[in-house]
Amino acid sequence: MPESDSPDVRRLDLFSGMDDAHFSALMRGAYVQNFPPQIELITEGEPSDFLHVILSGSVDLFSVWNGRETSMATARPVSTFILAASIKSAPYLMSARTLEKSRIALIPSQDVRNIFDVDNFFARAIVAELAQCYRSVVKTKKELKLRTSQERLANYLLRLQARVGAGSQFDLEFEKRRLASYLGMTPENLSRAFRGLQAYGVTVQGNRVNISDQQDLERFAKPNPLIDDPDS
Repeated sequence: MPESDSPDVRRLDLFSGMDDAHFSALMRGAYVQNFPPQIELITEGEPSDFLHVILSGSVDLFSVWNGRETSMATARPVSTFILAASIKSAPYLMSARTLEKSRIALIPSQDVRNIFDVDNFFARAIVAELAQCYRSVVKTKKELKLRTSQERLANYLLRLQARVGAGSQFDLEFEKRRLASYLGMTPENLSRAFRGLQAYGVTVQGNRVNISDQQDLERFAKPNPLIDDPDS
């Protein structure tokens, strides 16, 4: 891996406290690649040969079954994805593809497991990250089971607004068909949900969202930190 990329990887919580010699050993087998948009990086069911670290760009984690496809999550820099499969030496449960031009570091999974066995900080950091991933899965399942499609959309818009530090106007982070898949609905249901939110001050033109009545939208959405706060 180029030395210029190592500091970005090192700053991740996963690697920040590990022994210098162990980090150097991990990086010796790693390499960095640049990928254009819409390139499939991994395919579900295949062996988990590498732990991936996104240095720039973004990656769609998705799954396909019986002719249907759903978006599971979006990974952004600087972060890892498919950590659990790398640690377990298990097949990938999701596929991944670039959403835009992306720079990604690939660390051999066998090296990750070897350092896991000898570096206590690295092992604890992995456990902490996997625990956070598990909690994220629980929150997603709660949202799908407890909220209507309109409530899911309303809370998604509030989370996006907070994440990008926006005021009353901001852009959707990806196209509506993918947003519908991410929220567990059809494109037609997403359109109906947007129309339903007009009563609470939400209008959308293309990918541009305008919230004219913040309090009314929040009263309808009823955001809950045990579902909507990524740090809880």
